[in-house]
Amino acid sequence: MNRFCQHLRTKRLYLDASLEEAFADPQLEQAGPCHFWCNLTQTVVGPDQQPVHKISCQPGRACFED
Repeated sequence: MNRFCQHLRTKRLYLDASLEEAFADPQLEQAGPCHFWCNLTQTVVGPDQQPVHKISCQPGRACFED
């Protein structure tokens, strides 16, 4: 499984889904930024001013936290 930033959030986390299930949904690969947000900024833009998405909020990003 991919590692995602601990601050990445998706609407699926508030349904009856585990963390793995929420981020494993293949439909979310194509989901727009409105389905994800950063818990630090509370917006679809991270602290590094880049869009929040499960594809981009991974190790290597300047604001990533494990």
